[in-house]
Amino acid sequence: MPDTRPWLFVGTIPDADFPLVMSPFSLTHGNISLGFHEFPVNRGTPAMLAAAAITHAHVESNTSPEDRIALVAGDIGSGQGSRQVYKKLVEMLPEIRPLGITFHYLLPDVDWHNRIFMALDELSARPVLVADAGYMYAAKMSGYAGKYDLFTPDIGELAFLADPSAPHPFYTRNFLLADEEAAEDLIHRAYSENNAAQHMLVKGKVDRYVHSGRVVEKVDAPDVPMMEPIGGTGDTLTGIVSALLASGMNMHTACTAALRINRRMGFLAQPTPASSVMDLLAALPSAIHLEIQQ
Repeated sequence: MPDTRPWLFVGTIPDADFPLVMSPFSLTHGNISLGFHEFPVNRGTPAMLAAAAITHAHVESNTSPEDRIALVAGDIGSGQGSRQVYKKLVEMLPEIRPLGITFHYLLPDVDWHNRIFMALDELSARPVLVADAGYMYAAKMSGYAGKYDLFTPDIGELAFLADPSAPHPFYTRNFLLADEEAAEDLIHRAYSENNAAQHMLVKGKVDRYVHSGRVVEKVDAPDVPMMEPIGGTGDTLTGIVSALLASGMNMHTACTAALRINRRMGFLAQPTPASSVMDLLAALPSAIHLEIQQ
């Protein structure tokens, strides 16, 4: 029988007044609908949720929208909303027992991170753990990075993972201007320092799917330079791969498909410097269809 436990998406909304909400979510007329609340799609957690909702709707799956749950609160940098999310997650994990958790923009807090791991240890089945953005920082700082199933860093974030002493990407030594040529050396460093997840999607001019320190696949086409200045394209990748994993795909298939879908989305959208992440997401259903039909 298929595993119908829900997949949990955890993050924050860039609105100080947005309350703590945990609910199934959908994309409606360009806004994320979450319980009785709506918010626009821009970069960050909203872009991840939108990409996950679209992907879920266009990939054959035994799950329903009710199996896709967001736990978010408003936070513009104070950490108050992030702490509300951390606390709620610790309280609700025994009841939700998720199939997987995707952690996104949360203020890094090692104490709360470790409380979550203690709660995870009490579950009969460990969920798949995916981390992007600020949550990778907390995972590295806690020393638990190797217990994660998937990280989705860009080259700069990879440099942070590769530096054993950097407390934040801003303080990364020697790699501040890390480029594509340094990627595979940084991957090796990150794994040698036990600061990497079992799998990684390294985003760059060439995207790399990495398993246990080995580059399994590279994806460099289609090449869409105009995607670079559009904020949120890394967030969409995280949403896509999470939805594919939630649909039942294995890690290898989901990771490589997500890299190709995200790039095809950009190519089909034909963006300009004025384009938004929603302009890209309009092409996501077609990108998914092309990938599935291959």
